[in-house]
Amino acid sequence: MSPGPHPLEWHLHLLWLMAVAALVVSYTWGTRRVGCTPSGKQRFLFALGVVVLLGAVTWPLADLAAHWLLLALVLQRLLLTLAVPPLLVLGTPRPLLDRLTRPAPVDAVLRVVVRPVPAVAIVTVVAVATLTTGAVTLASRSDAARVALELVVLASGFVLWAPVLTELPGTPRLSALGRGGYLIVQSVVPAFLSFVWIFARHPLYRPFDHAGKVLATTPLLDQQLAGFLAKLGTIAVLWTVAFVVMTHAHDSEQSGADADPLLWSDVQRELDRAERRQRRQPRRPGPPAAGSP
Repeated sequence: MSPGPHPLEWHLHLLWLMAVAALVVSYTWGTRRVGCTPSGKQRFLFALGVVVLLGAVTWPLADLAAHWLLLALVLQRLLLTLAVPPLLVLGTPRPLLDRLTRPAPVDAVLRVVVRPVPAVAIVTVVAVATLTTGAVTLASRSDAARVALELVVLASGFVLWAPVLTELPGTPRLSALGRGGYLIVQSVVPAFLSFVWIFARHPLYRPFDHAGKVLATTPLLDQQLAGFLAKLGTIAVLWTVAFVVMTHAHDSEQSGADADPLLWSDVQRELDRAERRQRRQPRRPGPPAAGSP
């Protein structure tokens, strides 16, 4: 899709509309099949996640992010990584999450991404790779490439939140201090590109070289504003969540309650993993039968 004569010219993002519709239908069908009824809060969070997802990947934000403003691209990335994944996970009943993550390949990926070090590495690689000049230029020229990059960014958002969301079955329980420290690291390491945008002396992205057409900004000012938004937006969200996590843990400790109780789904997941490890082990031949040569 090439940019039109006006930044706010309407475009139909049919692929994403179909994907989101499939997501809603799958959610409704999955909760009924598993036999769990989402609470009112879960329905609200899931619906909010769907609305934010639609706002991020359809008109007008998606078009501005693809062809007109680096500032819009950064806002889109923040929504896809910081808002949509936790809303969808928190809005999904735990039995359905258990069913979705139970297959061995999915569980194998989950066991990696719930650890802080791999999660930080994966999010950083995705953030840098999808914001190179080549990737941004390709996304501005190809609808398929843009959708693929948006999916990768969305997946990296799930990775970012995996070590923190205790709703995922079979995940190791980091301490409140550990989760808070992890979120602070995630707010610093992947966002180092923001300093490049702020201090660069010339625009870095040709697709956004539309001086004065949007917000009466120059391409260089747009780039600098995008740097500030990337840095301050990430810090504001992740540091706030870190503060809430540690405050909640402190309040639970004072009241004598367990902030993150162990659930049966966690035990069942570990039993499933032990069974898979046992099946993968080669069987050793037993002792020869009595009387055999």
